[in-house]
Amino acid sequence: MSKSAEAGSRGIELEDLLAETGQFGRFQLWQCTLLLLPVIFTAFSNLCYVFTAGDVHYRCYVPECDTGSEVIPFAPDWLRDAVPYGASSKLPAKCDRYQPLPGNGTDETALACDASRFNRSAVERCSSFVFEDPTERTVVNEFNLTCDDNRWKVTLVGTIHSVGQFVSLAMTGLISDRFGRRWTLLLGVGLGAVLAIVRSFTNSYRSFLMLEFLEAMFGSTSYTTAFILILELVEPRRRVVVKSVILVAYALAESVLGLLAMQFRNWRTLSLVLFVPGVVSIPLLFTTVESVRWLVTKDRQATAVRILQRVARVNGRPPISQDTLDDFCLHQKAKLESEQHSGGKRSFVKLLLQTCQNRHLLLRIANCSFCWFTNAMVYYGLTLNSVTLAGDKYSNFIFITLAEIPPSLAINCILSRFGRRKTQCGSLILSGVFCLLALTALKDITWLNVSLFLMSKMAISLSFSTLYIYTAEIFPTNLRQSFISFCSMVGRFGSMLAPQMPLLQALWAPLPMVLFGSVAVLSGVLVLDFPETTDATLPNTIEEAVELRSPTTKQAPVEPEKGSYSAPG
Repeated sequence: MSKSAEAGSRGIELEDLLAETGQFGRFQLWQCTLLLLPVIFTAFSNLCYVFTAGDVHYRCYVPECDTGSEVIPFAPDWLRDAVPYGASSKLPAKCDRYQPLPGNGTDETALACDASRFNRSAVERCSSFVFEDPTERTVVNEFNLTCDDNRWKVTLVGTIHSVGQFVSLAMTGLISDRFGRRWTLLLGVGLGAVLAIVRSFTNSYRSFLMLEFLEAMFGSTSYTTAFILILELVEPRRRVVVKSVILVAYALAESVLGLLAMQFRNWRTLSLVLFVPGVVSIPLLFTTVESVRWLVTKDRQATAVRILQRVARVNGRPPISQDTLDDFCLHQKAKLESEQHSGGKRSFVKLLLQTCQNRHLLLRIANCSFCWFTNAMVYYGLTLNSVTLAGDKYSNFIFITLAEIPPSLAINCILSRFGRRKTQCGSLILSGVFCLLALTALKDITWLNVSLFLMSKMAISLSFSTLYIYTAEIFPTNLRQSFISFCSMVGRFGSMLAPQMPLLQALWAPLPMVLFGSVAVLSGVLVLDFPETTDATLPNTIEEAVELRSPTTKQAPVEPEKGSYSAPG
C-alpha cells in the first residue's frame, strides 16, 4: 500500500504533512537558530546575579595608617599588625581590626604602623572599608551590604530571582498553552530585557530587589517556551540533536557571561551589556512562527496550513495539494468533535481536572516535580559554589560552565544507547555519589576533590539536559507547557535553596554536599518508574500520554503510529 493510500485510509495526520514539507530543511534550521537567542538571554538572566550580587574582597579602613596616598593599597606590609587574619586564610578579616593604642604625646602621624601601634588582644568592628579592586562594583559596595550581619541580604538576591521564576512558570505555562507559544516568547524576552535595563539604574537595595523579582518573572523562562517551540517543530529522531545544540549554546552563553563580567566589573554596565541585545532581538524573533502542533489542538487548521505551505516553499518542496489539506483539516476537525462528543467540550480546566483524576498521570507529575527540584538545587548549588573556589572567580566560573559542554554533546550517544529512563536515573545517582565522596577523606587531596566537584557538575548537567526532553515527551501537547512549567516551578524551590548554601554551611560545614548527594540518589531511584519514550511520537492527548509504556504497567502490544517507536519494557 502506498504512503498516500495508507494515510488516506487512517486519516491524514500532522506528521504526514510535515514529511511532505521537509522534516528539517532551511525553514526549520532558520527558526531553530532564531530561537537560540532566548536561550542565550535566559542564561544571562539566570546567572547574572552571581556577579551583580557577588561578594567582593575588602578590609577595614585603618585611619592611623591608610594615609598619604590617593590610592590606598589593599595589603600593605603593616596590615597583619592592624587587622586579624584567619588561621588558614590568606585574606584579612573583612570587618574586624585591632584596637589602636593611645598616642604617647608625640605626633601620631610620626608613629610607625607596626605591632606597637595596635592592641592585638582586643578586636573591634569597623564601618569604613578598603576594597581590593576599586573598579569592581556590585550591590555589596554599592548599597553597603558589608559584613556578616548583611550577608543574608546578598544571598537573598539569588533566592528572590528564583521566586520570580517560580511565579513566572506558574503564569507563562497557562498563557502559552492557552494563547500560544510565540506571543509568550516575545512578551518574556521583551519585558525581561527592559526590566533588567531599568534595574541597572536603580539607586536602592529595595528597588533593586523588586526589579530582580520582576525581571525573573518575565525574562528568565523564555528558555522553556523556546524549547517547546523547537521541540514541536522537529521530528522525533532529531529532538536529542537539537536539544544538544541548545545545551551547548546555553553553556557558551554562561561562559560569555563570565567573560563579560571579567571585562565589565561595574554591575550597572554589565547589566546594560547583557540585556540591551534582548530589546534589539525582538524584530528578529517576531519573524518566528507559532507551533503548528499547538494550532491543530486549538482547531486553527487554517493558520496551521498557511504555515505548512510556507515551510514547504522555503524548504524547496512542492506545494501540498489542496485535496490533501482539505482531508487533513476535515480529519483533525472530526477528531476534535469526537473528543468533545465523548467527553463534552474539553476546556483547559476540564483537562486539568481529568489529569487530577488519573492516578498514574498524577503520580508521574509528582515524581517529575521532585526530579526538577533535585536537578535545580544541585545544578545551581554547584554552579554558585564555583566562585568560592580558590583562584580567580571569573576563571573558575567560566571553567565550570564549559564543563557542561561534554555531557551536552555526549547526550546524543548516551540517550540513543541507553534511552531516557536509564540516563536520567544513572546521571542523578552518579552526581549524588560524587557529592558524597567529596565528604570523605578524598577531600584532603586537592586535585581529587576538584575532580569530584567537576564530575558531579557534569553528571547533573547531563541529568538536567535529559530532564527537559523527558518531561516534554511524557505529557500531552494540549497541556505540555503547563506541566513542564509546573514541574519547573517546583524545581525553583531547589534553586531558591541553592543561594542559601553559605548560610547552611555556617550551621554545619558538610550540610550542602550531604543534601545534594542524598537527594540526588533518591531522585535517581524514583526515576525508574517513568515510562521510556525514546523515538516515540509526542502524545497529543491525555489518553495517549497515559498509554505510554511504563516499567510497572503491562499493556497489550499496539501497532506503532507512523514515525513512532515502541519502547521496550
